[in-house]
Amino acid sequence: MTTGRKLAAWLALSRPPFHSVGVLPFILGGVLAWRQQGVFRWDVCAWGTLGVVLIMLATYYAGEYWDYAEDTLSTRLGRSRFAGGSGVLQRGLLPRHAALWASVVSLLLAVGVGLILQLGYRTGPWTIPFGVVGMLGGFFYSTRPVRWVRTGWGELWIAFCYGWLPVAVGYYLQVGEIAPPVHWLAIPIGLTIFNVILLNEFPDDEADLAAGKTNLTVRLGQARAAYLYGLISLGSWIGMLLSLSHGVPTRALWLDRPILVVSLTVVVLVLRGRWRDRATLEKLCAANLVVNLGTTAAYILAFVS
Repeated sequence: MTTGRKLAAWLALSRPPFHSVGVLPFILGGVLAWRQQGVFRWDVCAWGTLGVVLIMLATYYAGEYWDYAEDTLSTRLGRSRFAGGSGVLQRGLLPRHAALWASVVSLLLAVGVGLILQLGYRTGPWTIPFGVVGMLGGFFYSTRPVRWVRTGWGELWIAFCYGWLPVAVGYYLQVGEIAPPVHWLAIPIGLTIFNVILLNEFPDDEADLAAGKTNLTVRLGQARAAYLYGLISLGSWIGMLLSLSHGVPTRALWLDRPILVVSLTVVVLVLRGRWRDRATLEKLCAANLVVNLGTTAAYILAFVS
């Protein structure tokens, strides 16, 4: 295999588009620190972003390795851009063990970044602990023997690690504390990323069930998981409204209006069972991701505009 093809394979395995769900909330935390405390250190933000990306890489690489069986089955049943892994290992573009080693190396590099931030930039005593929590939630989402994804708690871990944690850490690294608005901002972000994971489990449901990957959708069944999706969406809408009473500019709601329309549309289609059509489900997963990213972006724009 040529060097170019190897690099392309590693890029596909790294799934860069999906890093946005962790990076944007982290940036939001930094923006909030700037607006509330008048503090924003670009070097700290850059190092922190690198740490977030490394933890996500460790998570994605570990998932590729430990979910190999179900991803292989999912590929045979029908590929999805939002589930079933990258397919790089299944196509033999890289050896399976490469994903595991890359995951471990990414974790070690993330530890190094944490030490630089805490010891070099003196960002506060919670810098390393916060990083460790992110590693525990991400790396062990798929990694045995913990494997959060099969416990029924994996989706909640994702909601925390891609919701409250990056917003809180983005703020904390700048000012050394966590302000109350962080918690309110994190509610709709955490709930929408929960729904991203939940709906992304639908395309893999048959493969996950066959492989014994007992995530929340497998445990509930797709029909009941669809109702849960609707309830979580309702919670995210309420969370957005509540955040306006806790330090969030009112214009966030106006900026979020297009996202609310998309979210409401997806909920209606999911509750009507349109997820049963594979092509429609793919579009719903894409729109669902837009809801999460759009919610975070609306908050960022509300604070900087």
